[in-house]
Amino acid sequence: MDQAHYFTAEPGVPDVRRPLRVVLDGREVTLRTAGGIFSPDGIDKGTAVLLAEAPAPAAEGHLLDIGCGWGPIALTMALRSPAATVHAVDVNTRSLSLTGENAALLGLDNVAPELPEAVGPEVRFGTIWSNPPIRIGKAALHELLTTWLPRLIVGGEAWLVVQKNLGSDSLALWLAQELGDAYDVARAATSKGFRVLVVTRTR
Repeated sequence: MDQAHYFTAEPGVPDVRRPLRVVLDGREVTLRTAGGIFSPDGIDKGTAVLLAEAPAPAAEGHLLDIGCGWGPIALTMALRSPAATVHAVDVNTRSLSLTGENAALLGLDNVAPELPEAVGPEVRFGTIWSNPPIRIGKAALHELLTTWLPRLIVGGEAWLVVQKNLGSDSLALWLAQELGDAYDVARAATSKGFRVLVVTRTR
């Protein structure tokens, strides 16, 4: 698939829905997928690493998945924290549609698939999980992260998975410098060619 498809608003390939059998939070489930989104054929390696390494998200309040695709991260957060509201954001409208459909298939009523601009400016997050879209380019990625990470509550954490050969270590250094003294940035894990970074808001 052309990598440009998944970070455009309207994918240029037909919206043909098909079943997708995956394991989420230890449960084998049948969901829906389609072309023109990120990793349409299953849980990609980076997301699998993130889901294996990240601790339980905040039990209540607001949680965020940046770049939801068909929903594996947002749906897992919703399963693990049923009392929380999970904001699943993406610029790709097909991704949002699929995430909503898949939440309904799992009986989850705590997932809110939203365009980024639809999330109210007052909303603050106890946990952010993301496999960020590195291939949108460094400038766009930096803008994306500096838009969302400052919306962590004090004590909140953002868990990000980034491929080592796509600049995970340099991104960690940049985040530490850009976010400043109110945040701690650390490498939480390394697995299968990926780094898991954790950003904690300390004050």
